Amino acid sequence: MTEPAAPFPLGERSLRPGTRTELELPIAKTVTGAPLALPVLVLHGRTAGPVMWVNAAIHGDEVNGVEIIRRVSSQIDVRTLRGTVIAVPVVNVPGFVNGDRYLPDRRDLNRSFPGSPRGSLASRIAHIFMTEIVARCTVGIDLHSGSGHRTNLAQVRGDLDNPVVRTLADAFATPVMMHASTRDGSLRQAGNEAGAAVVMFEGGEAWRFDEDSIRIGTAGVLRVLETMDMIESLDDHLVAPRPVVCRSSRWVRARRSGVAQLSVTTGDHVQKNQELGSIHDAFGNRQSRITAPVGGIVVGLNLDPIVNQGDAMIHVAEPEDIS
Repeated sequence: MTEPAAPFPLGERSLRPGTRTELELPIAKTVTGAPLALPVLVLHGRTAGPVMWVNAAIHGDEVNGVEIIRRVSSQIDVRTLRGTVIAVPVVNVPGFVNGDRYLPDRRDLNRSFPGSPRGSLASRIAHIFMTEIVARCTVGIDLHSGSGHRTNLAQVRGDLDNPVVRTLADAFATPVMMHASTRDGSLRQAGNEAGAAVVMFEGGEAWRFDEDSIRIGTAGVLRVLETMDMIESLDDHLVAPRPVVCRSSRWVRARRSGVAQLSVTTGDHVQKNQELGSIHDAFGNRQSRITAPVGGIVVGLNLDPIVNQGDAMIHVAEPEDIS
């Protein structure tokens, strides 16, 4: 027998079961006195169940996750939803408005968790997110894209030795599943320490919609909701092949400065010592070859053709079955 849901408290509101509510959590005021607030969409089902958050744009230049949340939320019917989904499409509001990855004081919000109510702006945003969002959830999905001129193959990262995280990552079913330790100050680390199981999605590049990544990310979030028995199966397109599991990866770095021409793209399988491109000087003279240090899958690329010696260029992940 299903249990009816109780009203859901968030901020100063109490949300009725079976409702879709858009609200704002106050952060601070701008220099002109205008309010700065965290936009939150709460989908609160009629039936009791798990509480899950999904967020995007912790880095203000990462827009793919914003579109993923729009598509996911449009496919959830609160009349049949079991439990509650808290969606935060833009966490780094100042960065998003200014077209910047970071906060105005150049802090990285994803190195500022769990935050403090009396710290920097980044620390205050992190604190609000932890106390108002994470504290109410058992599962979290953190949506990201590549930074700067980099693009990422659609992938899920998390502690694959955690059985709950592994189940969520399997359900997400991206082409590649990466075992990754947490970084100090990251939302994933703070969420895990608060008792939530958190997975991070990476796909595409900054400030550009990547349709493949958006489509994979949307289907992945919906599959997680299915696995948690929060929604019914929506479509056959949610069935996906088993992802490739990787536990280690290496960046191929430029051995010389110059103009890079790459001969691979994300998703390509490469062999050890395979030529992946070359670097030429301004006259067209080849300065060095770019070769794979290991066999694996290309999961990230630096799209900037102008490189300096030591720049990270191609990210190769090693599948578990690579010898």
